[in-house]
Amino acid sequence: MAVVRATVAYDGTDFFGGARQPGLRTVEGVLAEAVGAEVTVAGRTDRGVHAVANVVSFRAERVPSAV
Repeated sequence: MAVVRATVAYDGTDFFGGARQPGLRTVEGVLAEAVGAEVTVAGRTDRGVHAVANVVSFRAERVPSAV
């Protein structure tokens, strides 16, 4: 199993912050769904905050080619 580090950018307009919150669309929740694994986000953001280079990591059996 590999630990994958990724740098992501996003427009936070439609997100309710970075950290997963039940029933709300968050950066962590969307990323975890996209990669199919628990995601660790470096730092946190509030609702509507944008990011140019936010670092995340997750464990994967194989590294996805693109997310």
